[in-house]
Amino acid sequence: MGLSDIAAGLTITTPQRERGVATVDATDAPLAERLAPYADDLPCPVAVAATLLDAYGAGTSVGAAAAAAGIAPTTGAKALHVLGVGGVNPLSPLAREIVADWLDGGLTRSEAVTLSGASDTEFALGAYCATHPPAEGAAAVVAAAREPDSRSLGRRDREALAEACETPDALR
Repeated sequence: MGLSDIAAGLTITTPQRERGVATVDATDAPLAERLAPYADDLPCPVAVAATLLDAYGAGTSVGAAAAAAGIAPTTGAKALHVLGVGGVNPLSPLAREIVADWLDGGLTRSEAVTLSGASDTEFALGAYCATHPPAEGAAAVVAAAREPDSRSLGRRDREALAEACETPDALR
């Protein structure tokens, strides 16, 4: 008996809701306002970066988040990198070493691209990530935008959460 046999005759009587990824911003100021100190470091306007972060934080890909913000995917990846969001550098650790060798003058660009195995776009984004460190303090602003507001939790809720969250040593 297959799934189609099991599901035969089933009908949905209640519409389902798309729930997405739940996020709670525990701060009072709008995200764009909190990103304002990093405006000079960003490759796009602050309001666009805030839209990008909201879309990316909702669980979309970098490309889809960039499209929602109205910018190119590479610009979106650069902005996320500058804001301290991890995982946007497309290069492997070995390819990152090759980019570093190229930046130090040990390789020509064509040699480095060939050795890295990356496309020209991936190589350029990896080079950007290598030459533009994340803005100091930006990752904390981004993280704060995704933390639940502990003030809105009651004592019983906090205790229940504390019981559910064990220390890593207790998991052994």
